[in-house]
Amino acid sequence: MAVVVVQPAAGHAPSAVSRVLAAAGLTSVPLADGAGPCADLAGVEGLIVLGAADPGLLREALAAEVPVLALEPGTRLLVRAAGAAPGARPATAPDRPPVELTRAAGSDPLFAGSTRPSPGLRPACDPLELPADAVVLASCDGYPEQAFRIGTSAWGVRFLPQELPLDPWGEQLLGRFATLVAARAEHTATRAFFTRRADAWEERFAYQTPAYEAAVARLGLAPGGRALDLGCGTGRAMPALRAQVGPRGQVLGVDLTPAMLAAAARHGRARHGSLLAADCTRLPLAGASVDGVFSAGLLDHLPDPAAALREWARVTAADGVLLLFHPSGRAERAARHGRSLNPDDLLAEDNLRHALGTTGWHLEEYEDAAGHFLARAVPRG
Repeated sequence: MAVVVVQPAAGHAPSAVSRVLAAAGLTSVPLADGAGPCADLAGVEGLIVLGAADPGLLREALAAEVPVLALEPGTRLLVRAAGAAPGARPATAPDRPPVELTRAAGSDPLFAGSTRPSPGLRPACDPLELPADAVVLASCDGYPEQAFRIGTSAWGVRFLPQELPLDPWGEQLLGRFATLVAARAEHTATRAFFTRRADAWEERFAYQTPAYEAAVARLGLAPGGRALDLGCGTGRAMPALRAQVGPRGQVLGVDLTPAMLAAAARHGRARHGSLLAADCTRLPLAGASVDGVFSAGLLDHLPDPAAALREWARVTAADGVLLLFHPSGRAERAARHGRSLNPDDLLAEDNLRHALGTTGWHLEEYEDAAGHFLARAVPRG
């Protein structure tokens, strides 16, 4: 796992940064300011911005929710990438009092548990206008917006000195950021991969629509039913799900990548149901609240498939159904990637039957055909 460190000069990442990242199992990759961006954020779990980062790199990180920590002067670049700009508010407190954390810091993913910043840390005095939806995490009289969060994964801290090593408070902040990056690494990789591909996804795979419609038909949901499309992507299954449950039914498309959901909305899928950004292993749904779960090409790519299956069983009604689908069979996919079938593949029939049986499901139908893969399961009685 790697964190790109954008710094004022070429060479190794600052030793304080490298040391803290290494303690969390992360590798620091230095990138001199003014250098071109990483090719596609592949393999990058976080960004620390100490110098002049490429705006395109920051915009891509914001879109993919790659964790970003920006210190001065990187904070100004971060707000520009988010669509804001420097403000024109005059300074009104020449004595520059100490920085204080705001109430919002107490529930922030990065700042929660922080102690009061060191008294010797003085606020930046140049004005900075934040995006309207930014959350201010540290401020002081006359000099607000000393630390802030943009979205769910980008933080700016203006009052830490640019020179490294950091003071103890700053080093603790960096340690919490490293821990957060490591904990989010799996999700970050998924979002980074699909964010770059979201705009072209629908057109690239439009030919698969009939296969999706045929698979959804195998769910057999009654009118008025509640359907869940997990890992919905651009929502290609949602029109067929809506047709099956009818106008009185409910359809919910869930995906981890906001860019995919935005693409789904552009293609009109919100007309067929609701779209939700969520982790499919921690669904914000009540138990037994859905009648049918449809999932295409997702299960065997998850880091913990058993946890996902248990969660899907939790939200499915006793008379509900789970349908796992892929528009190509296992042999076809293996050949496409230049490999043979693996007997340890989760989707092999015996392996899948066991995985389902130990997580609350009973496998009723299994098809691994030349043109599709399909498994239909129901909750165990």
